[in-house]
Amino acid sequence: MHRPVQRLSRILACAAVPVILVAAGCSSGSGDEGKAKDDAKQSAAAGSGKNAKNGASASPDASATATVRAKYAKLPEPCTALSAKTLKALVPAAKDTKGSQGSSDDLNARGTCSWNSLDSNGVHGSQYRWLSLALVRFDSDATLGTGDERAAAYLAKQITATRATAEAKDLKSEKVAGLGDEATAVTYALKKKEGDFEQQTLLVRTANAVLTLDYNGAGLAGEKTPDPAKLRKDAERAAGDAVAAVASANGGAGSAPGDAGTGSGDASKGASASPGKSESPEKDDAGKKDEDKKPDADPSGKDGTSSASPKASASKSAEAEKSAG
Repeated sequence: MHRPVQRLSRILACAAVPVILVAAGCSSGSGDEGKAKDDAKQSAAAGSGKNAKNGASASPDASATATVRAKYAKLPEPCTALSAKTLKALVPAAKDTKGSQGSSDDLNARGTCSWNSLDSNGVHGSQYRWLSLALVRFDSDATLGTGDERAAAYLAKQITATRATAEAKDLKSEKVAGLGDEATAVTYALKKKEGDFEQQTLLVRTANAVLTLDYNGAGLAGEKTPDPAKLRKDAERAAGDAVAAVASANGGAGSAPGDAGTGSGDASKGASASPGKSESPEKDDAGKKDEDKKPDADPSGKDGTSSASPKASASKSAEAEKSAG
């Protein structure tokens, strides 16, 4: 009587075992699948992060874009930038052919030199000449731009300031071909009690360097006023010397004026990296002005009152830099 019941119980018990096993198997399979999915997600996330990291390192950061190395790393000494023959032609009776050099805390960034000549003919009057050269160099800066760009901006400000010279008569301004990368000549006359002065100002950019050459002349005590065309020709000759001197100071061929600025901004042709002390002329002007030595007295008033003098040019540069921010 009990035996069928026991047998039935055993059958049911045995039948229940596969169900339990199947259930256990399903439960175990679900866990493994979930774990696999989790592992896959983690692996994918890790892969995405790795790829993102690699992508970030491969793409350049705009804020860290490398700047173009400036072509010229230094400047020549301003009082040696013009040849002896040029000085003899422009200031034949100069008191000191070595010139009067203005003060500068870094001659690789800026420098000035001036000469004056008074050729006296006794009671027949005298011929006066005054010559000045100012050199400024700009390094490339990730924020402010390449050396060429900064030099071009500075040149434009200098041209504007020169055109605004007080008391200038018959002022003319024109581009000059064959000098550096770009050049402008500003010419005008100045009426003074000592005589009539003819002024020639050449503003030239060669790559990342800017030179300002001022040359004026006057006939004093009855002597005739010098020919502006002759003064202009002489001024261009001197500016050509200065452009060539900049190239020569950086290891380039400096014999052909006008070629010195060719290929400006080409790092492969440029000089070695800029010296560590070389400071930005714009930054210098923003905080302080270089005090140039005052050249010998100039009857035209250009040794401290006109835009053509080294000191006045420095003042105008400072004002231009401050206005530029």
